Amino acid sequence: MLIITIKQGKEKSLLAGETWIYASAVEKVDGKPNEKMKPGATAIVQSSSQQFLARAAYNSKSQIRARVWTFREDEPIDHAMIKRRVKAALEKSAPAAKKARPEELVRLINAEADGLPGLLVDQFGGKAGYLICQFQAAGVDAWKVPIVQALLAETGCKNVYERADELVRKGEGLAVVSGALAGDEPPDEVWVTRSGVRMSTDLKTGFERPFRK
Repeated sequence: MLIITIKQGKEKSLLAGETWIYASAVEKVDGKPNEKMKPGATAIVQSSSQQFLARAAYNSKSQIRARVWTFREDEPIDHAMIKRRVKAALEKSAPAAKKARPEELVRLINAEADGLPGLLVDQFGGKAGYLICQFQAAGVDAWKVPIVQALLAETGCKNVYERADELVRKGEGLAVVSGALAGDEPPDEVWVTRSGVRMSTDLKTGFERPFRK
């Protein structure tokens, strides 16, 4: 496993709960060369005095060198943790999802706020509709398969689509690929109601155009 050592004094933000570690805060990264080059590889983060600070997803190609998964030393980063985080996020967003009309787009998972840095998941059309996922960081991208498995199991929705933001993905050194991860792709156009306004929307790109009579 990789070990990220933080420069003296730069650990203060982590101790305060900040989850992003910028390149300027990193003193050194120890580990096998192939692990250092693997986007999203799990790393232990320690202070300059070798005090445990966090476990994080490392990405040598991003200015955000690492994104914290957990500040707990006794919490491993594995399939079980990923599935717990997905389930907890869906439980938190369940009230809003239940109230939503079929034509509304609902945010089910909101990245760092749900302990899944860089992962955005929206639902359209309820269980019979589509889950639109954006993997905007290397850590969640590396755990894409268990994330999708958990989404399918917990929501009952059979259609999962990955939308790729080209600028964000390239900034993370990740391939820009969009497509169905499970089930069918959404149609080229759906009508989404947002704050009372009806929008012509391409769920695959996020492009919206207000309805005009």
